Amino acid sequence: MNTRILVVDDDPTVSEVVARYLERDGHEVECVGDGVEALRRALARPPDLMVLDLMLPKLDGLQVCRKLRERWPVPVIMLTALGEEIDRVVGLETGADDYVTKPFSPRELALRVQSVLRRARGASVTGGTGVLRDGDLVVDVGAHEVHLGGEEVLLTAREFDLLAHLMRNPRQAFSRSALLTQVWGWSFGDSSTVTVHVRRLREKIEPDPTRPRRIVTVWGVGYRYEPLEDGS
Repeated sequence: MNTRILVVDDDPTVSEVVARYLERDGHEVECVGDGVEALRRALARPPDLMVLDLMLPKLDGLQVCRKLRERWPVPVIMLTALGEEIDRVVGLETGADDYVTKPFSPRELALRVQSVLRRARGASVTGGTGVLRDGDLVVDVGAHEVHLGGEEVLLTAREFDLLAHLMRNPRQAFSRSALLTQVWGWSFGDSSTVTVHVRRLREKIEPDPTRPRRIVTVWGVGYRYEPLEDGS
């Protein structure tokens, strides 16, 4: 299946190299050089995925990602030359599905693109179909949809994978490194990635994210899912 990818970077050399690798994988690629034009094109015709540089003229990558997330759940891979953990965390909190730090291998980026697209289409490492239920929380794995109290909850691909994995393994504690490996298939990465996604999930499914009842912290270990069997 051909996919449309919007590459947003003000460095023409970076855009050209990235586009070449993605086109080799059969993707249709469009490149733009500033945040305002990127947002305009993405909202007019949402791509299947956006490769988004953090530092952009007119409108930076964080603002583009934030505004895009308000309108459409387009998967986003963020590029950053800063390399600091706080920048990666802020990008993930804004709604990015993944990040790659410059300088990067174009082939690695292409593999990350494939991984995010698979998850966005529902072919996640959690696998399978069926429906997971916990009171008023319903996760339709096949349809890649989540409903809470009858209302749809919009999750990114990584948030969905994390929630489905935890619900499939209730009351089992997972370390952050185990979740990186088992949910997203990463053999590398920092634990802040998991921490950010847990925080975002809590904000979307917990009545009080500061006192979570479903996704609870296991001190010194990581996290576990605690079912609310009566739906209360």
